[in-house]
Amino acid sequence: MLATTRRSRKNGAGRTITAVLLDSLPLECLTAASRHSAVLARLGCRTLGDVRKLPRGGMARRFDAALLESLDRAYGLRPDSYEWLRSPDTFEASLELMSRVETAPALLFGARRLLLQLSGWLSARRSGVMAFTLHWAHDAMRSRETGEGGARTVRTAQTTRNIEHLSRLLAEQLAKVRLEAPVGDLRLTADEVHPLIENSASLLPDPQEKVESLALALERIAARLGPDRVRRPRVRADHRSEWMGWWQACEEPMPRTQPEPPPVPQPTFLLPEPLELAVKANRPLYQGPLQLLVGPHRVEGGWWHRSGTGAEAQSLNVARDYWVALSAHAGVLWVFQTRLAGDQGAWFLHGVFA
Repeated sequence: MLATTRRSRKNGAGRTITAVLLDSLPLECLTAASRHSAVLARLGCRTLGDVRKLPRGGMARRFDAALLESLDRAYGLRPDSYEWLRSPDTFEASLELMSRVETAPALLFGARRLLLQLSGWLSARRSGVMAFTLHWAHDAMRSRETGEGGARTVRTAQTTRNIEHLSRLLAEQLAKVRLEAPVGDLRLTADEVHPLIENSASLLPDPQEKVESLALALERIAARLGPDRVRRPRVRADHRSEWMGWWQACEEPMPRTQPEPPPVPQPTFLLPEPLELAVKANRPLYQGPLQLLVGPHRVEGGWWHRSGTGAEAQSLNVARDYWVALSAHAGVLWVFQTRLAGDQGAWFLHGVFA
């Protein structure tokens, strides 16, 4: 209405054509005026034009301020004001199925509609989800031994609101469920919600978007095989080679920052346990004498690290001098010499360079 008033022309009396049209409208056309139609009718007002002719000071004292504000907005004398639509702080949506469902995978059709609502709620809050739960309620005509329903929680390693990915994870979970009775209602709740920082979109198609990331593929495999059967490597800030890398569960989030790589060469393959080498003339032997190329690189520490608990706990402190050695038959090796009393250290093979 404001835009129409600004662009309308004036007649000979200096009034806009829109104002002339609005003056002839009955009181019922304006909600704020229709609330006081009985009082305005006794004052002789039948149209909006009649109400505008009344003194504004008397109207402000006799009626509420909403009447004058609505008249001004209708005639374009005051800008329109709208209240922001705020999404609820928590998400919970329900759906009654069109028919009773007897198999768990068939619940995905109704659950996808709830996931679409979840995606809209997350988009409005600029957030993503790391865990959500699908609840289902059994039919009221179930047997007495059957419970009221069940639930299945889906977790992700990264914050996301990708509907396709969440649907695939939920499908893997539902494939393992056996319903005790037909299901008639679904309910979806968002358990863990975190802010989501997205990359700027592009008008041109990105070929990398068609390739599924490693994290999404691992989550789908973990949903099918179980979270305890899928692990991913992680680098730890430790200068001891045995504890520099370890395996963590796929559903656990990866750290935002990675430790800096060591300044010395690291072997491609590490032996499960160091292999003690024979020594001849103070030179280590492994399929022949070894030629020491680079070193020594001293690694010492780990007094704080213990294996086991109680009286059986053992210190994992190390004191070693690492070397890059060359073998005529085994290639480039990663060996170290322990630092013992009297400098009579033993030699060990710890890794192999590819």
